[in-house]
Amino acid sequence: MAVAQKIRCRVERLVNHGDHVYTVELAPERRVPQFRPGQFLHLALDEYDPAGFWPESRVFSIASGPAQRDRLRISYSVRGRFTARMERELEVGRLVWIKLPYGEFIVRDTQDVVLFAGGTGITAFTAFLDNLTPEFRHNVYLAYGARNRDLLIYRDLIEAQRRTLPFLHTSYFIERAGGGQRVEVDGLGANETIGRLSVESIWPRIRSPLNAIYYLSGPPVMLTTLSQNLRAHGVNPAATRVDAWE
Repeated sequence: MAVAQKIRCRVERLVNHGDHVYTVELAPERRVPQFRPGQFLHLALDEYDPAGFWPESRVFSIASGPAQRDRLRISYSVRGRFTARMERELEVGRLVWIKLPYGEFIVRDTQDVVLFAGGTGITAFTAFLDNLTPEFRHNVYLAYGARNRDLLIYRDLIEAQRRTLPFLHTSYFIERAGGGQRVEVDGLGANETIGRLSVESIWPRIRSPLNAIYYLSGPPVMLTTLSQNLRAHGVNPAATRVDAWE
């Protein structure tokens, strides 16, 4: 496992997706250590003095792939004081500090996997999805939800993979009043549901749901609801992995 390192970065690009959701691309001063898809970094806005203490920071999943070690990408939604400060202060050219890699939220190639992603929780899976190849030996089911269609910010990346990987099955959820309507996006198996991300909507699409491993990433209320619903469907808690964040 790579030893965590502290590295200063320059904000290279900043994308405002609307509704207080942002993607930040960072250019580190040196190549970052090797990391695995699903790991995270600590981001600090204040200057770090190696002779002193690490400043206040927050963790973010590394959304970019491990092959790209001279650039890093994170996405975040403004929730709380630290991310509100990020929204106010981050701009292209701003210097920040990161320390990485951390975490064991790693999708294993041992059996079928079901990925539940709410909002920017998708970043826990983007590196894994972007690095999928035809050699992956099991089905991958992704259920990805957001407040509106524009906030499915990694949909293009995911769909580019789905069109070449027959074992990747995608379902999208958009929160709107009067949910429950399902729309077929195209003939390749991608579905869009108007309503909240739910176990009930994706359960019939999973070939062998009680033999899969479930990975959950998103806001706390979503994680609690999905975990309870999975247990109600007979899923062993040991077959559920949760990436909890605030």
